Amino acid sequence: MYSKQDIIIIGQQPWDTEIGSNCKNIALEFSKTNRVLYINSPLDRITLLKSKNDSRTQKRLNVIKGRENGLVKIQDNLWNLYPDCIVESINWLSLDFLYDFFNKRNGQKLSKSIKRALLELKFENVILFNDNEMFKAFYLGELLSPDLSIYYSRDYMLGVDYWKKHGTRLEPLLIAKNNICFANSIYLTEYCKHYNKNSFYVGQGCDIEDFKNSSNFKRPVDLPTGKTIIGYVGALNSIRLDLDIIEHIAIKFPEYLIVLVGPEDEVFLSSMLHEIDNIVFLGQKEVKQLAEYINAFDICINPQLVNPVTIGNYPRKIDEYLALGKPTIATATKTMEAFKDYVYLAQDKEDYIKFIQYALANNNDKLESERKDFAYTHTWKNSVDEMRKQIEIILKTA
Repeated sequence: MYSKQDIIIIGQQPWDTEIGSNCKNIALEFSKTNRVLYINSPLDRITLLKSKNDSRTQKRLNVIKGRENGLVKIQDNLWNLYPDCIVESINWLSLDFLYDFFNKRNGQKLSKSIKRALLELKFENVILFNDNEMFKAFYLGELLSPDLSIYYSRDYMLGVDYWKKHGTRLEPLLIAKNNICFANSIYLTEYCKHYNKNSFYVGQGCDIEDFKNSSNFKRPVDLPTGKTIIGYVGALNSIRLDLDIIEHIAIKFPEYLIVLVGPEDEVFLSSMLHEIDNIVFLGQKEVKQLAEYINAFDICINPQLVNPVTIGNYPRKIDEYLALGKPTIATATKTMEAFKDYVYLAQDKEDYIKFIQYALANNNDKLESERKDFAYTHTWKNSVDEMRKQIEIILKTA
């Protein structure tokens, strides 16, 4: 029954995003057994005004003006849609009834664009999969009338002011009206269960193939040599990362290099970390390059802040670190409890110092092999297979 379904996937990240995306990985895995249409978030008015000359904005404008086809085939069974509409930027509205009126109008524009693509592709028996898009996709369940609607929670978005303003009211309603909810952490599963009993933990995957055959990896040319490296790979976002921990590590270990690979937000760019000699910022790299950087690290860290934004977060970089067998120190959270046998979990910045010293002194081939074996169980196939089981059950009882 499930194999006959066509799947529409919509989320916050477009297909042409420059960073890794759970939603894209899930789409690729689903496309092995089902036809999948991946919807980019529609162009909104503020993005048009602020980033009109950006190549991605120009691409969307060309589609809207009919100069380019918005339906793009990625590979067998997988298409990407650039919606041929502009939606209004309405988050500034404070009155609920006014926000809902314009949000529904935005949803109607988007659904019309999606319906044209569904007609062209001859999609039938549709499943709607919503990756944390609680605003622009809020009305798609009613407007597209799928056989099954799914909400996927992979971050606690209400910890961010933009999402909190209207999401505090809308996300619980959206969770409740979906047939089923999936979450990538125990914390988010429990959160979803408050509003929908059909909420299930499905874990998360890692692009394991990118991290195998590390003996063939080349050392990146911009990576300093000759010193022990404590490294981090990922967005350098001050809402999610503890700058004090990074500074503390650098000061305590002046003989080591602290290498940070990823784009910086404004707080990081203006921080005192740039004044510390043994901290090296290497900027954003292509996703395919990250394994080579991690492979060159002696110790990997995830100095995460614990706050409403991060409390339910599943840091996919941990799987990437472990897939290369790296000794890893991470801030202790409920999600990280699942990694406690393979990751050193720090309660504070002093724990980071203690665990770095211990990990450097006690690393061995056996531990590296155990870390790799554990990470290799976290595949996108395993995560999506958990989803498939629950989808089958719901469809059979519908």
